[in-house]
This record gives sequence, structure tokens and C-alpha cells, in this order.
Amino acid sequence: MKIRSLAIASLFVLSAASAFAATITENFSTNPLQHGWQIFGDTNLFQWDSANQNLAVTWDSSQTNSYFYHPLGTTFTKADSFCVLFDLNLTDVNAKNYFQLAVGLCNFADATSTNFSRANGNSPNLFEFDYFPDGPLSYGPSIDATLIDTNSNFYFAFDASRPLANGMIYRVVLTHQAGASSISGQVFTNGQIFTSLPSIAAYGANDFRLDTLSINNYTTTDDIYGDSLLAHGTVDNLAFASPLPIDLVKTIAAGTIQFSSDTNWLYTLEQSADLNTWSVAAPALLGNGTNLILQATNLPADKSFYRVRADLP
Repeated sequence: MKIRSLAIASLFVLSAASAFAATITENFSTNPLQHGWQIFGDTNLFQWDSANQNLAVTWDSSQTNSYFYHPLGTTFTKADSFCVLFDLNLTDVNAKNYFQLAVGLCNFADATSTNFSRANGNSPNLFEFDYFPDGPLSYGPSIDATLIDTNSNFYFAFDASRPLANGMIYRVVLTHQAGASSISGQVFTNGQIFTSLPSIAAYGANDFRLDTLSINNYTTTDDIYGDSLLAHGTVDNLAFASPLPIDLVKTIAAGTIQFSSDTNWLYTLEQSADLNTWSVAAPALLGNGTNLILQATNLPADKSFYRVRADLP
């Protein structure tokens, strides 16, 4: 049986609930095209791997804008809280200049418009993870969480200090707090933080309209800068959730955390002495739709930091 662990959630203090409630989870144990997923554009770029139970993806910028996607069923805006989570495992990446592979949320009408151009900056209403591999004439690798509003204004958090290694499974968590004109992201390996995307670039992003969860192949056939990308890899354990699964967090005693929970999620208390290496501090509990209390079973003699991990069972 395939384990459906869908979130190493770096979520600790999260804001108010969304006006809508939605959860989409996909672990690729069965053919996703049979339960709501669709392909726009080049169908050869997205192949379900029934043996490994994941989605094999080719990001090839010489092809048209293409999407493996699932409608969210409603439109999410700046007023809503939500998160996107997935596993990414790259096999190979080849880039010229500066171009990205992407997974996240889009406005489907905008993303499929003939005027939409990620290469040239006409790409409104996106909330996505972007990876810009290193390559000839590039600026070096960059791992980004990108928000683009309805007027194509940008906000992104990024880490340009390191690449993603081929053959490594990375857990990506993207979060939007209700009312914010920003995005936050964290990337994990083996349950430990790889990067929290510490650098910020803000260029006037404001409200947005998002209605689709998607894996995105962007074209550079219209690129005026000569950029290109060819990459292969897999995406697995892909999820969208709104509202955010943790709210109203407070410490009620040493090693004891209380928060507002969601019935769709499984919660685990983790502890760390240095905010880098984390371990399980208490058995996991299912959310109850109201206040949930997690208590560390063994309090350390010295100080300890705590976080709540949320998983979709």
C-alpha cells in the first residue's frame, strides 16, 4: 500500500479561514485522468507511471504552454487562506539563460490565453513554485515561490544559494495567509528543512484570481531573450487545501500546544533544539474540527522549539 503522507507542513501560526473550503489530494495510485485531472496542450509531457505511482513530467520549453491540471471548483483571492503541497524528484535539468519549471495555482482562462507569456512577463494570476536551474549564461540556480497578481505584478520569495539535486525527493509547501499580498514557501528533504526561501523581492503585487491546481510547462518559443529549458522528473503527493489546517495556536504549558484543527488532517507535534533537525514529540492525532491539544511525551532538560506538522491521511 502506498503511504499518502501529503504534508510536512511548516505551518505553525496561521491566519483566518477561507471563505470557501476545498481539498484536492492526488497520490497517483490510480490513473488521475479518470478522476478529475486533465491535460491542456502537449499530452506527451505528462505520463502517469502506474508502477511507481507518480506522474512523470517533461518540462520542455520548446513546446507550447501545457498544463496537467485540476479545477479547484471556485475562485480563490487575496482574501482566502490556502496551501499547495507536493513532492518533486528531478532526473535531469538542462537550461540556457534563465527559465523555470513550475507547479502551483493558476487562473485557467489566463494561462491558456494566446496572450499569456511566462517568458515575457505577461502572466497574470499565478501562485507557484519555480525552479530556475543553473546553465550557460544563467544567473545561477534559484528556488522560488512566486505570486503574480491580476496586473502581472510580482512578489516572490527565493533562495539563490543552492541547486536542487537530481534523484532527491523534495517536499514543497507553499502557503498564502488570508489578506496578504505575498507567498511563503519551504522545501524539505527527509522531513528536515532544506530551505525556507529567505530572500524577498516585492514588486507591487496585490489581489489575484486563482481557480486551477496545475503542473506547468511554459514555452520559450516567444522568448525574446533566448531562454530555454528541458527537464525531466516526477511529481507526487500533490495537494491543495483551503482553509489552512492550523489556526489559533498557543502554548498552554511546557511542551503542550493547543490549536484549532481541521477534521481532514492528521497532526503531529515535533521538537527541535536548533530549528534545523526535528523529531516527533508526541503521537499523531486526527483533527476534530475544534481545539486540539498536542503534548510532548518527553520534555528535554534544555530549551526546545516546537512545531505542528499537518498531514493528509
